[in-house]
Amino acid sequence: MIIDAHHHFWTADYAWLADPSLAAIRRDYTIANLRPLLREAGVDRTVLVEAGRGDNAETSDFLALADKTPEIAGVTGWASLTDPDLAGTLARYRAGPGGHLLVAIRDQIQAYPDDHLDRADVRAGLATVAAAGLVNEVVVRVTQLPSVARAAAALPESTFVLDHLGKPRVTAGADGIRQWHQLIAPVAALPNVVAKVSGLVAEANWATWTPADLRPFVLIAVDLFGTDRLMFGSDWPVCEVAASYARVKDSVVKVFGGTPADVFAETAIRTYRLDVT
Repeated sequence: MIIDAHHHFWTADYAWLADPSLAAIRRDYTIANLRPLLREAGVDRTVLVEAGRGDNAETSDFLALADKTPEIAGVTGWASLTDPDLAGTLARYRAGPGGHLLVAIRDQIQAYPDDHLDRADVRAGLATVAAAGLVNEVVVRVTQLPSVARAAAALPESTFVLDHLGKPRVTAGADGIRQWHQLIAPVAALPNVVAKVSGLVAEANWATWTPADLRPFVLIAVDLFGTDRLMFGSDWPVCEVAASYARVKDSVVKVFGGTPADVFAETAIRTYRLDVT
């Protein structure tokens, strides 16, 4: 079995897609678009991740969709970590159609200052998510990695999933590798953090990247996390700014020299407690 632990759906009117550089992906993306790509790439199950709309309705819609879509084994929903009724929001998600498929919560931490995860109200939100038995998923800029390490250390009872290996500056070459290696190491030292090998092509040169550009980051991640705390994600359709679904998957396979079972399925199953029987 192969699991894609990170993909999205959206419609062309999502506000963040107004960025002129994103014109190539400013359209609707649905399960009808993804399904043939999964078949072509030999991917069996997926995790659908909130797509930056920033409202509760998106998560409810995604859960309802997942409930009738066999390929989707779990949903990472959106919620504001500073929502004063966060526990109620999570309960309402679970009470609706597909609520049993909610596996994680992700706020858009990358949109906030570097110390956002240090705020007391944000930490309380992370604790609420953990108390509900859900994973805290974080999407951050590379300069926010120290705050991820502090939050994960402060909340050892929570499992954290770090998206896109913390978004290293792939285009910066050796300087990007050095910066990211220094900042990711304290995160990887914490046993309650799992990382996604995903999103790297969007951080690389969209026109000229090759698997060789990704390899140093992946190999360092393997050294620091071990394959048992890494999982593959396509980051489709964001990846289409730089590559097709198939090319992303094939490139990650090439870097790993195959499809190690933990990276391509078992870590996601264990971390998100997916039912893929």
